[in-house]
Amino acid sequence: MDGKYIILVGDGMGDFPLDRLEGRTPLDVARTPNMDLLAGIGRMGTVRTVPPGMEPGSDVANMSLLGYDPTVYHTGRGPLEAASMGVKLEPDEIAFRCNLVFLERGASGEIVMGDYSAGQITTAESEKIVRDLRRAVEGTPLRLYPGVSYRHLLVWKGARDGLPTTPPHNIIGQPISGYDNIASEPVLQAFVEKAALILKDHPVNAERIAAGKRPANAVWLWGQGRAPSMPKLGDLFGLRGAMISAVDLLKGIGVYAGLDAVAVPGATGYLETNYAGKVAAALGALETGNFAFLHVEAPDEASHEGSLENKIEAIERFDNLVVGPVLEGTRKYPKVRILLVTDHMTPLSLRTHVSDPVPFVIVDGPVRPGGPGAAAGAKYCERRGEAAGWTLDSGTELFKALIKG
Repeated sequence: MDGKYIILVGDGMGDFPLDRLEGRTPLDVARTPNMDLLAGIGRMGTVRTVPPGMEPGSDVANMSLLGYDPTVYHTGRGPLEAASMGVKLEPDEIAFRCNLVFLERGASGEIVMGDYSAGQITTAESEKIVRDLRRAVEGTPLRLYPGVSYRHLLVWKGARDGLPTTPPHNIIGQPISGYDNIASEPVLQAFVEKAALILKDHPVNAERIAAGKRPANAVWLWGQGRAPSMPKLGDLFGLRGAMISAVDLLKGIGVYAGLDAVAVPGATGYLETNYAGKVAAALGALETGNFAFLHVEAPDEASHEGSLENKIEAIERFDNLVVGPVLEGTRKYPKVRILLVTDHMTPLSLRTHVSDPVPFVIVDGPVRPGGPGAAAGAKYCERRGEAAGWTLDSGTELFKALIKG
């Protein structure tokens, strides 16, 4: 199809049926008229975005949704975030995700992962902290770069491969012993210890504690890897466009794919993100090119928190403030194909990612409310996607179905 293509991703929207919802999921109960409209006129199904044996993270899942086989191209989350920040990795360098986290003592006195995001620390606060944490890498082969909110980057020159690390959001409320595996690398261990001392009496943390918020009292290293080598979507499919996300990880995937990584002011990765700015960026990319990938992180963050109320609100905001305006803005194109999907499930009962298949719908637009073909009572949710009977084994298959029909 010659025309425009847009992928709309609500990160972590998928979930398991909940007793609190009488056996339904947040997607099933949320008020989502725009997504339901797409479900009523498009072709629904389910897709497995995470290959067997791989960590069910947003890096793997979204790389898959963009048409790249993670078993071939994925080297780690860190290098993708480095690309988003404009950090070029040399062949002997490895990039780590460096989270600001909150550690606390459990009931038995052990140190547990209290919060993988240090209480959703703001970007303005974390920039002050990272600026001071750079003292901990002086005179070492390490470089520290500030990111968004709790998400930052550490680059290690002369690093070795094979160090086992664990995403902090996978061990919320669990003792960190057994997961904190950097002690075997003195340069990393020294950085973590120095960082803890700097964080202990940091003014930002003092202000957060006084306000009843969780402090950023530790750093957590994970998701490391070397720079991947990926062909450009322009060369593969003739696609020109943009990646729109608040998350450096997603923007980094876009950079390697040859897309413009748009910086949207006020894009936070949570409920208060700049939805209108993201939609405007996506529509602008379709105006000047033919492809846009629009990603919203908020449902995933609410899932990691274990908040049903916030997850439903995040899904409804995605529908009302993203899907609806995108449908309105793409009506002027005689040929536009829309993919609505969640990258992976993040069940509230687990507060972490799983690799179960997720629902999707592909629609040939333009889409007009009440137009021909809309099925009454249609719903975009897990059970309707499964009932549709169209099952795909990989995100790369789904991407080809989107682009090639």
